[in-house]
Amino acid sequence: MAISTAQQANLSDASDTPTLPNNIVVVEGNVDYKGRPANRSQSGRWKSAAFIIGVEMAERFAHHGISANLISYLTGPLGQSTATAAENVNAWSGTALLLPLLGAFVAESFLGQYWTVIISSLLYIMGLGFLTLSTVLPSFNSSGCQHAENAVTCSPSEFPIIFCFFSLYLIAVAQGGHKPCVQAFGADQFDGQDPEECKAKSSFFNWWYFGMCSAILVALVILTYIQDNLSWSLGFAIPCLVMGFGLILFLLGTVTYRFSVNSEEKSPFMRIGRVFVNAARNWRATSSTLSMQLESQGSVPYQGPQEFKFLNKALLVPDGSEENGNICSISEVEDAKAILRLFPIWATCLTYGIVFSQSSTLFIKQGVTMDRSISPSFEVPAASLRSFITLSIIVFIPIYDRILVPTARAITTKPSGITMLQRIGAGLFISNLSMVIAALVEMKRLETAQEYGLVDKPEVTIPMSVIWMIPQYLILGASESLTVVGLQEFFYDQVPNQLKSTGLALYLSILGIASFLSSFLISVIEKATSRHGHESWFSDNLNKAHLDYFYWLLAGLSAIALAAYVYFAKSYAYNRGSNI
Repeated sequence: MAISTAQQANLSDASDTPTLPNNIVVVEGNVDYKGRPANRSQSGRWKSAAFIIGVEMAERFAHHGISANLISYLTGPLGQSTATAAENVNAWSGTALLLPLLGAFVAESFLGQYWTVIISSLLYIMGLGFLTLSTVLPSFNSSGCQHAENAVTCSPSEFPIIFCFFSLYLIAVAQGGHKPCVQAFGADQFDGQDPEECKAKSSFFNWWYFGMCSAILVALVILTYIQDNLSWSLGFAIPCLVMGFGLILFLLGTVTYRFSVNSEEKSPFMRIGRVFVNAARNWRATSSTLSMQLESQGSVPYQGPQEFKFLNKALLVPDGSEENGNICSISEVEDAKAILRLFPIWATCLTYGIVFSQSSTLFIKQGVTMDRSISPSFEVPAASLRSFITLSIIVFIPIYDRILVPTARAITTKPSGITMLQRIGAGLFISNLSMVIAALVEMKRLETAQEYGLVDKPEVTIPMSVIWMIPQYLILGASESLTVVGLQEFFYDQVPNQLKSTGLALYLSILGIASFLSSFLISVIEKATSRHGHESWFSDNLNKAHLDYFYWLLAGLSAIALAAYVYFAKSYAYNRGSNI
């Protein structure tokens, strides 16, 4: 939450001392909802985190209630082709995961995390309401467009389609403000300088993801069934109501929250941006010039990290002028370097994001063609297969947090057991296995279609149980519990203190850029493989398509990316004081 200048002035004396009368221990740099120094025993920690995890669970329930079955919605009621629908889903997902960069900037420069979450939640509810309304417009209703399997040619009028996508992108804007701020705000409820709260903060990221995935599991099981078998309108209205409940829950926790006081007068973006500007202005300066000018100013020679040495030139007076107020401090230079150090890790995880995006697009279309019947009268919705990802995470995270971490902690003496980068790397390796298995299963599916003479009959269910797909979902879930949670903690921990929301936005941008890359790959391969009248890898008739080739391609790219990741991770230097 942003604290006003007046409040900071009133608190300046109080925040200078760690205790108040009557031996009340306060948390330095934090205040409560009334602007008073935060009482350690009465604010923050798990009591506050529970409310924040609750609103995140509501948001994830709402988001996955829409996204999990979106490709079926686009290929069914909206009548889009498989390739077009996959591209649209990836474009929407990518936008929703890139907008947190803007949301983090707004929060950390203007509104603060608390108010950004509230405003974003209101926009979220509005977007979900509009999406529900778009399904009941008179020009949209069509009895032949209720099920993706039975309707591939329906074409609703243009206005409902435009209104639908407007609603989806309003939800994306809302997620852009909500996603980075609510998790950073939750982690800020734990004091990293306190040994006990430091351990709790590391566990927070695990249990945050556990709660989030529990909500996703419920959404995948219940909402996809409602959408496929009852009504799209009801399936979209329920997430709207749940999001409203989540906002109320978040507001109820206000009296328990800790709010960080920003002691810096300038925006953190302005301070770090000035480092790059000053370094560029002094690009001609040599290292000897830097040393001499620092000595003339009475400063000791720069002893900080020696990578990205060109940024050290920001320590010089710009253009040799006497405008000492424009000189960057050593801490500002180190903050800028900390941001740049993240880039190799960010870039080498993009392929993981491409793999991650397949679970909400091609995996679902693959499952639609297979035998999903549990009984003669009930079929498992293809989108609900993603519940095995969340089920895997729900089972794995408690084992990791309560068994593997304490065991590793006893061996390595590190608070988190293993380093964040080791955790991410393990998940990257496992995700590669999921692509290999997905390719093998798809090869088996194509062989079965050919064996039973169903290659030219895409409307007929292939006599191959969808259970064959469960291993690829379970393995992808295990990799997600390692890589995604590791990335969250890593980017939160390694950015400067005033940029925690931005750090989480950078992690989300991996998945966002990867969604666009996945869409780009599908588009390029679609055009390249459909030349001269050939069936493309992503043909609407999946019995003639070659998703297996695409999965093998992703497995190869993942292996290359993993090798690059290991190279950069070995040389990465953690920030001082990092909870590795």
